Amino acid sequence: MPAQIFTSDKLEAYGEANYLKGGLVYANAISTVSKTYADEILTPEGGEGLHGLLSARHNDVYGIVNGLDYDVFNPETDKAIHQNFRMSNVKSGKKANKLALQREFGLPQEEGTYLMGMVGRLTDQKGLDLVAYIMDELLCTAKIQIVVLGTGESRYEDMLRYFEHKYPNQIKAYIGYSEDLAHRIYASCDSFLMPSLFEPCGLSQLMSMRYGTLPIVRETGGLKDTVEPYNEYEHTGTGFSFANYNAHEMLNTIRYSLKIYYDERKEWDAMVKRAMKQDFSWERSAEEYEELYKKIIGD
Repeated sequence: MPAQIFTSDKLEAYGEANYLKGGLVYANAISTVSKTYADEILTPEGGEGLHGLLSARHNDVYGIVNGLDYDVFNPETDKAIHQNFRMSNVKSGKKANKLALQREFGLPQEEGTYLMGMVGRLTDQKGLDLVAYIMDELLCTAKIQIVVLGTGESRYEDMLRYFEHKYPNQIKAYIGYSEDLAHRIYASCDSFLMPSLFEPCGLSQLMSMRYGTLPIVRETGGLKDTVEPYNEYEHTGTGFSFANYNAHEMLNTIRYSLKIYYDERKEWDAMVKRAMKQDFSWERSAEEYEELYKKIIGD
C-alpha cells in the first residue's frame, strides 16, 4: 500500500491500518441492513470507533432491510412443521402446531395457554441478561409457557436449566440448534421474544410474523424497522415493542401482550393476520438494492 493513504482521513485508525475504514472511505455508497441501524452506526455507541467517518459520509449511508426466502419459510408448504396452514385457517393450524410442540417439549398440552418462543444465540447481545433478571417474576405471576432453542454462554445455558427444574410445567429449553425445530417454534408459538441490545437487522422476527407468531422486540436496528407496535386505539400493529434496554420495561411489555391475548382475543387474531400479510421477501429488498445501484451508476 502506498504510504500516502496511511493517513487519518483514509486507511489509518488509532495508529493501525483499518481496511474496513478504507473500504468506507473509497466506497461510492455505504449500505447496511436496516434504516435504523444506518442511523445508529453514526453514533459513538453504535459506530465501533468509525462513527466520525460514517457521520461525515451520512449522505452516502443507506439501510436496506434483509429479506426472507418465502419458499423456505412458508407455513403452507413447510415440511418441518406439524401441520401446514395459511391465513384463512391460521387459528386451527396454529392450535394443532402448539399442541404438538407442547408434547414435543414435554409441557402440559393446553391450547389456551399463551406460549412464547425464543430462538437464537444465548448471549448478552440477544438480551439474555434481561430475560434472566425477570424470569422468576414472570413465571410465578403469569399463565405462560416458554420454549427456548439456542446455545451460547454457559451461564445462560445453566440459567435455562435452572428454571426448567424450578418451573417444569412452564419452561423448556433445547440447548443446541435444529433448523427443523426452529421452524416448529415459529409456527407454534403465540409470541416470539427478541429483546436484543443491538440488532442490525434480525431475521427471527420476520420468520415469526410469516408464521403468525407476534414478535416482542426492543426498538433497535431492524427490529424497530420491521415490527409495528400494537396500538389499541387505532387497531394497528404487528407485534409489541419496548424502547429502553430495561428488564422491567420488557416485562411490562410481555404482560401487556398477555392481557391482549387473554382479554382481547379478537384484537390478537387481527394482529396475527396483519403480521402474516407483511412482505419481507427478497423481492422487495432486491428492488431497493437495484435502485441504489442505479443511483451509483447515475452518479
